[in-house]
Amino acid sequence: MLNALVKGLSCFACGAPHDHRVLQTVCTKCGMPLRVDYDLRSFEPNGPPTLWRYSPVLPIDRKHAVSLAEGFTPLLAAGNGILIKDEARNPTGSFKARGMSLAVSMARALGAEALAAPSAGNAAGALAAYGAAAGLPVTVAMPEDTPPAFIEECRHYGAEVHLVPGNIADAGKWLKSNGPRNAFDVSTLKEPYRVEGKKTMAYELFEQLDEKLPDVIVYPTGGGTGLVGMWKAFDEMQSMNWIGGERPRLVSVQAEGCAPVVKGFVEDSSKTEPWPQPVTEAYGLRVPSPIGGFICLRALRETRGTAIAVAEREIVPAAEELARKTGIDVCPEGGAAWAATRTLRSSGWIKPDDKVVVFNTGTGLKYR
Repeated sequence: MLNALVKGLSCFACGAPHDHRVLQTVCTKCGMPLRVDYDLRSFEPNGPPTLWRYSPVLPIDRKHAVSLAEGFTPLLAAGNGILIKDEARNPTGSFKARGMSLAVSMARALGAEALAAPSAGNAAGALAAYGAAAGLPVTVAMPEDTPPAFIEECRHYGAEVHLVPGNIADAGKWLKSNGPRNAFDVSTLKEPYRVEGKKTMAYELFEQLDEKLPDVIVYPTGGGTGLVGMWKAFDEMQSMNWIGGERPRLVSVQAEGCAPVVKGFVEDSSKTEPWPQPVTEAYGLRVPSPIGGFICLRALRETRGTAIAVAEREIVPAAEELARKTGIDVCPEGGAAWAATRTLRSSGWIKPDDKVVVFNTGTGLKYR
């Protein structure tokens, strides 16, 4: 059932080893996120156009996966060498489907009886759907100002929903105190496997771009799982001799009203600090205390990338501009990424001949 090439788990921070054959959350020594380590061997992607094409670098055999045919989303041209990776095409309309497919698959395989997570919106919907597919009860806690479409989506799939004053950090505290005692926590980077689902975005880029990588990847960043996952995937690719030491320059995009990664990057810090009073209507970016902030900063620096905060007033107009330019249904987080791309190109950080991939992380329908 489990991939025999998995060597084990290790801590992103202190390196402490952990057993991958039992349910794990964070490092038992330092409390930081765990990573999955493989005996990496080169392979040819095969099978249907889903993320399970890359099963040799995923922790569970595809025959035992909880899958709704997630992944292999299209790359769509936006002009001037810019491509949009449209994650809205995933089940439940966002990139969160990738991580939840892996997290729920592993949780079920390792004996979880129920699942729970706090969410700003899309992760809750994805967890509700994949929990339903796995036959596991789901409890989610969400900020009380979450748009109604996200809330009703969770209820539609049978999840128990609790609305909490404050932000996603407050929702997480509520679940810790009040959630079901038998529910396994699949919060962002508080279990090892959502990263494994998100890293497949990098594998897809490599396959879709004819075994090449873009020069720049612009990524809207809340908890940072996707950024961390792609950074991890590039190292795996190098270990399998798919690529050399070159890397796309990673760009972390946040909103001015909640920008802990940007602040940490600008201040040359090794870790992020909690953001006081986070405010943005790009709800996926309203993550004030990302546990994996230190990994995001490491990824940005190792790839010679950058971090940029977008003014709130720019986000929706940028999403509308990109939608009208391409026909893609762009979410506010994707709008932030597009606004950042324009700024970086105007400043010269993105060069005219750079091949650029901008992530639209979900559908805009749930915000309207």
